[in-house]
Amino acid sequence: MTSDPNPPGPADAEPDLPADEASRTLAVPEAPAAEASHAGRVHVPGRTRAGGVWVAAVGFAVVLVLLLVFILQNGQHVPVRFLGWHANLPVGVAMVFAAVAGLLLVAVPGTVRILQLRRGARRAVRGAGGGSSRQRRR
Repeated sequence: MTSDPNPPGPADAEPDLPADEASRTLAVPEAPAAEASHAGRVHVPGRTRAGGVWVAAVGFAVVLVLLLVFILQNGQHVPVRFLGWHANLPVGVAMVFAAVAGLLLVAVPGTVRILQLRRGARRAVRGAGGGSSRQRRR
């Protein structure tokens, strides 16, 4: 029997946990010698595409519910005139149409600019890479 050269001191001792918290603690098994650098660590998975899609879907659902409430609460009909088009629409619907038109005014030029930047980046990569003729055709 050998004695431990570094006996645990008061700082190393585990604090007394209530019974409900003690049952929730996870025991981490001892790692093999090859994985000694990761001993005591629990792997936490990073973000995934599926998780991102899930968050986006929930966000869109919340926005759609709020939009539906807005439209239903603003049901008074008003006359709307635009470029010779005349209609009598609920206020909520007219405002949603205006918001969509504003979104398109921002999204279309933004999309065009993104496509220009991608095309320029592709040309820069082709010019710097000097790849085969097959790569240049893409």
